[in-house]
Amino acid sequence: MDPLSDIIALLRPHAALSKPITARGRWGVRYQAHDAPGFTLILAGQAWVTFEGSAPLQMAQGDFLLMPTTPAFALGSEPGLAGPLLEPSKEAVRHGEQDGEPEFAALGGSFSFERANAPLLLALLPGLIHIPAAQGMTDRMGRTIHLLAEECTSSHPGKDLIVQRMLEVLLVEALRWQGVGHDAASAGLLAGLRDPALARALHAVHADIRARWTVAQLAKIAGMSRSAFSARFSLIVGRAPMEYLTSWRLAVAKDALARGGESLDRIADDIGYESASAFSTAFRKHNGTPPGSFARMMRDA
Repeated sequence: MDPLSDIIALLRPHAALSKPITARGRWGVRYQAHDAPGFTLILAGQAWVTFEGSAPLQMAQGDFLLMPTTPAFALGSEPGLAGPLLEPSKEAVRHGEQDGEPEFAALGGSFSFERANAPLLLALLPGLIHIPAAQGMTDRMGRTIHLLAEECTSSHPGKDLIVQRMLEVLLVEALRWQGVGHDAASAGLLAGLRDPALARALHAVHADIRARWTVAQLAKIAGMSRSAFSARFSLIVGRAPMEYLTSWRLAVAKDALARGGESLDRIADDIGYESASAFSTAFRKHNGTPPGSFARMMRDA
């Protein structure tokens, strides 16, 4: 698979909860930071979302917002409008005036990722993905949003299941959206895949995780000098080439340990370590616990 597909396969995302959000008049609410990746799809009207330390962001009908990790934020009919602090829930919510047709409607909720690798892999993704309707509606992203919005307002049998699956598709579409990774501040895997030279090296690593890669070999694949490649990779991906390789190998190992059924020798060989001992040393150094202890912890959780 390609690098993004590899990452998503290990994350095994699914929509943990989704709920309709409606509002009328002047309103505002606040939420604390939480680990679950959050999303908001605006179905009608407009609202302002404000994250701590950032300028208010206006969102309108058709906009999609994805937060791989959800910081504290405020949502309201206008920027700076103070509101109550709410806890995430699965129940539909109505803000502002309780009577009359809502002026604002959205679908909000969170995704659940495979917990063994979520912190590591989420670090490779942008902190925030905002896809305005004006940009997203012209391609597959727009068609997916349109179908999801249509399903949300329907009463067809199987609606809940369809919404769940379409949200998962929307997550993948958002991550590979053409606008992701072009922001100079969004270092990570997606930014690396937007760079043709780095993309060649990343594809090579993911195509053969067992290979005894060196920076020089990857630089040659990228068509760059060793020093230029190392500096560019670190800047754009956010970590050094060998650090990325080690992180990816151990992410694959953590997934295998969490699922169980494979020996340490087999896992070590699958990800390119000479022995189970060498693998165990690297795993303990990187994760602070031996592979066997990690596997037991995952089984007992």
